Amino acid sequence: MELNKLISIKTTKKAKRLGRGLSSGKGETSGRGTKGQKSRSGHNIPRSFEGGQTPLIQRLAKARGFNSIHAKPEIVHIVDIEKNFNDGDTVNFKSLLEKKLVHSVKDGVKVVGPGKLTKSLRFLEVKLTKSLFEAASNNKPAAKPAKAVEAEVKEAPVKKVTEKKPVAKKSAKKAE
Repeated sequence: MELNKLISIKTTKKAKRLGRGLSSGKGETSGRGTKGQKSRSGHNIPRSFEGGQTPLIQRLAKARGFNSIHAKPEIVHIVDIEKNFNDGDTVNFKSLLEKKLVHSVKDGVKVVGPGKLTKSLRFLEVKLTKSLFEAASNNKPAAKPAKAVEAEVKEAPVKKVTEKKPVAKKSAKKAE
């Protein structure tokens, strides 16, 4: 071992104690400066505080409304389907993409719009409005809704409610 080949071990430097006399280097004001809000004990100024000036967040207009996080399906009008499909055709993602009625089927497809369904078409993989679903099922009885198609709401069986007799409350006797 030689003195010129010794490796120094770096140790953590102790924090200087504040307010322990003038000769310590951090005495008297303890590094806080003279007077003012920041020199006082318990000072805590919010980041948004701008010295009494109206903060930026209050000067800006409030954002109205909201953006929904739920993906919206691609919309296809029944008029376009009537023009592009023949009687007895199947309307699904593949056929809609081939006829360029939709750009993407990532978020699903919904058939909407004013107009009537005159052709008997089979709808698979697409959602329909309530009126179009009824029209499609009336035109062709074999048309069964796919998982994505809105299904009819079935009423739950009504349970018979038995009438309960009122229970007489026991009254406390007064001690006289």
